[in-house]
Amino acid sequence: MAPQREWFEKDYYAALGLTSDASDKDVQKAYRKLAKQYHPDANAGDEQAEERFKDVSAAHDVLGDPEKRKEYDQVREMVANGAGPGGGFGGFGPGYEDATFHFDDGGGLGDLFGNLFGGGGGGGRGFGRRGRRGGGPAGPVRGEDLETELHLDFLDAVHGATTTVNLTSDAPCSVCGGTGAEPGTFPETCPTCGGSGAVAVDQGPFSFSQVCPTCGGRGQVVKHKCKKCRSTGVERRRREVKVRIPAGVKDGQRIRVKGRGGAGRNGGPPGDLFVIAHVGKHQIFGRSGRANLTVNVPVTFAEAALGAQVKVPTLEEPVTVKVPSGTQPGTTVRVRGRGIKPAKGEAGDLMVTFDVVVPTRLSADEREAVESLADTLSANPRSELGV
Repeated sequence: MAPQREWFEKDYYAALGLTSDASDKDVQKAYRKLAKQYHPDANAGDEQAEERFKDVSAAHDVLGDPEKRKEYDQVREMVANGAGPGGGFGGFGPGYEDATFHFDDGGGLGDLFGNLFGGGGGGGRGFGRRGRRGGGPAGPVRGEDLETELHLDFLDAVHGATTTVNLTSDAPCSVCGGTGAEPGTFPETCPTCGGSGAVAVDQGPFSFSQVCPTCGGRGQVVKHKCKKCRSTGVERRRREVKVRIPAGVKDGQRIRVKGRGGAGRNGGPPGDLFVIAHVGKHQIFGRSGRANLTVNVPVTFAEAALGAQVKVPTLEEPVTVKVPSGTQPGTTVRVRGRGIKPAKGEAGDLMVTFDVVVPTRLSADEREAVESLADTLSANPRSELGV
C-alpha cells in the first residue's frame, strides 16, 4: 500500500496510547482494549466514542501491518526532519505553501511524495496542497458545524422519536437554490482552468499547480449573479430541521445530523448539525448507567416481613416480582432485560427498590394488632448499639 497523506498529520502510536518502540504484541493488545471500550455497540449514539473508535481502527490498520508500519515510520521520520504538506521540503516552503509541486527525479523522493499527495504531469510526482494564494478569490468553503438544544420527554428518549428543531443559520439561497446565478441562468465552466479549479505554473526545473485566479477553485463562473445572495449561494434565514432521535439517548448526549449545518459557500459542502438532548424526568422511572431503568415500589410491613409476590410496572406490561421474606427498606432486586432497549446493543435491566411503607394513621383494630405484635417480638433491633 502506498503511503497516505494522513500519515503526515496523525500520530497513530498516540491514538493507541503507545510509543514508536512498542512491539507488535503491544499494538494488538492496545487495539483490542480500546476497540472494545469505544465500539459503537457499547456507545449507542455517542459521536465522540464513534470518532475515537474510527481513530483506533485507522491506527491498527497501519501499525498492525508490518509493511505499512515500516512505511509509516519512514514518513514520520521525514515529519520530524521538517517535511510535510504546506511546510516545504528541502527549502520549498514560503511562497509555495498553497501549491502542488512536481519533481522529475526518476523515482525516489518524487515517487514517495507522489504517492502521498497525488500530482502528476510529465511523469513527475507532486506534493503540497491547493488553496487560496496571492489574495485571489476563495475556493469552495465547507459550511459551519452548528449546535442546538432539544428538550425531550423521558419516554421519547427511551423509545426514540423523530422530531424537528428550529434554528437560524446560513442556508442555500431561496432564490437561486444555492447556484449563485439568477433564476433562469446557470454557472458556466471556467474558461481559464476548463473546470478543474487549478492552473499549472512552470518554474524552471519544477512546476506547480495553484488555485485558478478566475473561478477561485470552483471550476465554474457565474455571469449573471443572483441579487438575493450576491452570488454566494447562501442566505441567512430561519429553518426547520428534522432530527431522528435514537432509542436510549441519554441526557446531555450530542446527536449528529450530517449535512444539516451551515450552508457551504462557493459550491462547498454543508456542515453538520449537533443536537444536544435534554431529557425530562419521569414520574415513576429513573435511569442508571447506559440502559438500566430504576423504579421504587412500596410494600407493606407484612409483605416485607413475610414475603410476597407484587406487580411492578415496566415500559411495557407489568411483571410480577418476588419480595423475599425479611426484606429491608431500600433492598434492590434486578429484573433482567426489562430496562431500556437502545438502538444498538442489548436491553438494560429494571432495578426495583423496595420501600417499606409505615402507616401514618391506625384504626383502633390496627393499633391493637400492632401492639399485640410488638409484645410478641422479642428481638431488640438496637442491641448492636449496646442500648
